Amino acid sequence: MLLRFEGVVGVEAARALSGGELYVPEADAFRAPEGFHYAHEIRGWPCEDEAGQPLGEAAELETTAAGPLLTVRTPEGKLVLVPFVAGIVVRVDSLAKRIVLDPPGGLFELVADV
Repeated sequence: MLLRFEGVVGVEAARALSGGELYVPEADAFRAPEGFHYAHEIRGWPCEDEAGQPLGEAAELETTAAGPLLTVRTPEGKLVLVPFVAGIVVRVDSLAKRIVLDPPGGLFELVADV
């Protein structure tokens, strides 16, 4: 994607913006493709296992070199990093605003160092 900003002229001026965040009013944002979710949409949604047992709430969804990663804040306040991939993410229920996970054994015993 190529973006151009009014008033930003030249490579050096553009580099000065590198690492920043770009915000777009929700009314102007592109609709997310099927199976894709914006972080701001799912932040705060409860996460549970397939039996309905609470695992925590979605704190963040970020793109990493290894793929998308969901940060889940457990009821104890710990942060768990969950690969946001099929097989672990069973369902993202937009109507009920919840995420159903099938985490591999021991994943929720690993805590993020944040």
